[in-house]
Amino acid sequence: MMSEGKTIGFIGTGVMGKSMASHLLKAGYSLLVYNRTPKKAEDLVQQGAVKKDTVAELAAKSDVVITMVGYPADVEEVYFGDEGIFANARKGTYLIDMTTSTPKLAKQIDERAKQEGMYALDAPVSGGDIGAKEARLAIMAGGDIKVFETMKPVLSVMGTNVVLQGEASSGQHTKMSNQIAVAGTMLGVSEAVAYAKTSGLDPERVLKSIETGAAGSFSLSNLAPKMIHGDDQPGFYIKHFIKDMKIAIEAAEEMGLDTPALKLAKSLYEKLAENGEEDHGTQALIKYYLGETKE
Repeated sequence: MMSEGKTIGFIGTGVMGKSMASHLLKAGYSLLVYNRTPKKAEDLVQQGAVKKDTVAELAAKSDVVITMVGYPADVEEVYFGDEGIFANARKGTYLIDMTTSTPKLAKQIDERAKQEGMYALDAPVSGGDIGAKEARLAIMAGGDIKVFETMKPVLSVMGTNVVLQGEASSGQHTKMSNQIAVAGTMLGVSEAVAYAKTSGLDPERVLKSIETGAAGSFSLSNLAPKMIHGDDQPGFYIKHFIKDMKIAIEAAEEMGLDTPALKLAKSLYEKLAENGEEDHGTQALIKYYLGETKE
């Protein structure tokens, strides 16, 4: 097994990263962890991970480095900065960026990795905090097939649907397709819950009827109940969803593709963010439809 004698460094132990890293520990991998807010890594340390104080220190001691950070700018700093991965990792290190980032940056990481004698995959995920906790994430990979096959056992610890989509950046492009579908679905789910409430129906009873029919979706089954009960705690932050939608719109425009539903979803989420909702979960969109946020 690859877990024998292999050390994985995990950078970014937030809402999803913490659960993903925990599964690697349970699978028997030696785990080094780094987070800008050290407190967020404490649970993993208690489970047996070793906390490192810098990205440089972690990269120098790891056979595989996995990154799960917030924004493309964070990815760029973690990989290309003076104290970053490329400046400190050993030749032969495998690099897996699981952040939802830009296809352009994924290609840049792949090109630099080849120059440094390292191996890279872009491997963003879908499934939110629930998928991360239950190790059933969808993992969309881009990169060389030999690198993918070598890293598939590691990825399979964190997800149940692990697919190589193509060359470098293909994972990020696939994640953009995913986020476009999610954006439109969230509009529909929010409107459906708002309609049920406004018409005087019991929204939980409505959900019981419609979630197994043609309207069924992950968002309907997992996020509509949170909408109904006023639970806006983040499984996936609004601020990160806005970031993803911006990336998708930019990439689509570069290809000459118009995405009107995506643009509408982004505009509504931006209204929520302007009203202080950026650190809440994406299900908080229901507040717009129920008039609980300003125009």
